[in-house]
Amino acid sequence: MATILANPEVQNLVQTDVDSVVDALQASGGIVEDVHWLAEGVACDVYYAVLPMEEAQRTLLHLLAEQPFDWCVQVNRSRRRKMLICDMDSTVIQQECIDELANFAGLKAKVAVITEKAMNGELDFPSALRERVALLKDMPESVLETCFNERITLTPGACTLVQTMRENGALTVLVSGGFTFFTQRVKEKAGFMMEEANILEIQNGALTGKVVEPILDKHAKLNCLNVLMEENNLNPHHVIAVGDGANDLPMLLRAGLGVAFHAHPIVREQVPMRIDTCDLSALLYVQGYSSSEIKDT
Repeated sequence: MATILANPEVQNLVQTDVDSVVDALQASGGIVEDVHWLAEGVACDVYYAVLPMEEAQRTLLHLLAEQPFDWCVQVNRSRRRKMLICDMDSTVIQQECIDELANFAGLKAKVAVITEKAMNGELDFPSALRERVALLKDMPESVLETCFNERITLTPGACTLVQTMRENGALTVLVSGGFTFFTQRVKEKAGFMMEEANILEIQNGALTGKVVEPILDKHAKLNCLNVLMEENNLNPHHVIAVGDGANDLPMLLRAGLGVAFHAHPIVREQVPMRIDTCDLSALLYVQGYSSSEIKDT
């Protein structure tokens, strides 16, 4: 099936848009069997046969390249996932926490350059994290709370995604290369059941400029996913993973459905399912939820 997704704040999905998808799939050799709207103007499933999934992906990539729609091609079988595992920075929240902390020290521009390179796989993540945290040495601990309250905002659709899946029995997990100070608060705000992240070392009410070792990096994110699958008797097909940076790639590629969410180029190149226009609630439609089943928050 191919699911076509729209952000109504940008442009509604209409029947003629769906018809163009049907025509393109059929022109590529597919046999379209059914069309089912999940949410008027927002999400529609197109069921087809014969055409290999890779060819359908190429067809839609070409057809929708200049259109403000997201899409997903997947095998037509049970698609409601039993586990959601998400990156935090620039995924569940709209900011990079370390960049916002650096802003309080007048170092945001310098730190943001390092963050961008690390997220695009140009720098070793643990080394880049140590370098950035070292620049925050002697920052008062109280700045963390100020930063969270004044600078950190949830990504649209985050609460809707997390709480709808949770109410339908899914395990919801936040795993981040950022810091537990923020993941603990975002976990509560968005409704995640679990969180895991790095720990900033604090002494005498101030940051020491160090991260408590070992650093949670891409390997640790993948390990977290594997451990949770084993503990909960799940396989990769049961998992939807969401992230935007290079340190998310192993986790995204391991999950049955990995999603590159408004992602960096290195992630967009390797993860077939991309969300570039819609918010996080679109991932419910990808799993076959209809508008009547989605918890609006």
